[in-house]
Amino acid sequence: MSTISITAVPANAECRSALADGRIVTITASRRPRANRADVKCSAPNAPETAERMQQVVRLARHTEVRLDSRDQVVLSMDIAPGAGERDWELAAVLADRMVRGLHPFTPDRRISAQGSSDAWHLGRVNGLVTIASAADGPQDAGSTLHITHLGALSGHADLSAAVSTIRTWFPLHSGGINDALGWLEVSVFPLEAPVANEEDSIAAPGLDLTAQQEIRQTLTAARHFDGKGLNRWRTVVRFGQPRFQGGSYQLALVMADRLARGREFVPRGRIIATGCSSAWHAGRVDTVDGREPKLELILNQVNSGDRVLLPKDWQDQLPPGFAAAVRQKGATLACIDKIGMI
Repeated sequence: MSTISITAVPANAECRSALADGRIVTITASRRPRANRADVKCSAPNAPETAERMQQVVRLARHTEVRLDSRDQVVLSMDIAPGAGERDWELAAVLADRMVRGLHPFTPDRRISAQGSSDAWHLGRVNGLVTIASAADGPQDAGSTLHITHLGALSGHADLSAAVSTIRTWFPLHSGGINDALGWLEVSVFPLEAPVANEEDSIAAPGLDLTAQQEIRQTLTAARHFDGKGLNRWRTVVRFGQPRFQGGSYQLALVMADRLARGREFVPRGRIIATGCSSAWHAGRVDTVDGREPKLELILNQVNSGDRVLLPKDWQDQLPPGFAAAVRQKGATLACIDKIGMI
């Protein structure tokens, strides 16, 4: 794979995008030493939701990049804010971020514009247009336009989404009411070409508050220590079907999804439904969680043929009479575990 000399990497880059009302928004990306700051910082005039979405988009779009260099912070800003619900500026933000890091060609005498959005940036998928024109041309000069369906097309590469492994697992969401349900989480991993210096920098969990994001990073990093072959090799994105929840009972489902995505566990015929947390994931230990009775009732009501149910070992002697038999009668399997890797 070809690389770009550090001398060719600009300190600033711009990409434009046309808004629904005809205005042109310019997204400017600046690069500076990170100095323990966030890897990406975004701003939009009087539009904090847009700035938050831009940060999510950029972080997710980085997922299929084969190298991870977290030494710099990229600051992205819009000169005007898009209308509520507009998203066609997303590809412009991704391009500005890539240009300022030397991953997409940028020269001051070229004007680059982009239109496109995606609900799967972490897979590198997008339906968009990229236009390159001379900076001396007027807005009416179209320049050359490239239609892309994935980010690899920008550099003539194959669709890298084929290299992303995505696994979904389920865990009981218990709030004591009609909203009790099996929630899902999804882990997507992409192999890195070179080892990363900081495992936590390679893990993204968009849509969650900062405390939950940090808990997820710490959980996966610790569990991969136990793995022995899991550290410094992957970019990881974690997504939740319901991003608003409390407690850590999802952790076992998270660790299992990560191990499945990295080929460390056998995939069941159906779903993995798991609950459990740990204060020692680095040792592979699975601890108990609260809400045993309602969670077991919820699992039994929703388990299907082919599913694999994983519970803390501490629950084994406290299962309701006939629970294990009822799970098997539905065609599912059950295991109460105190350590991952022993399933």
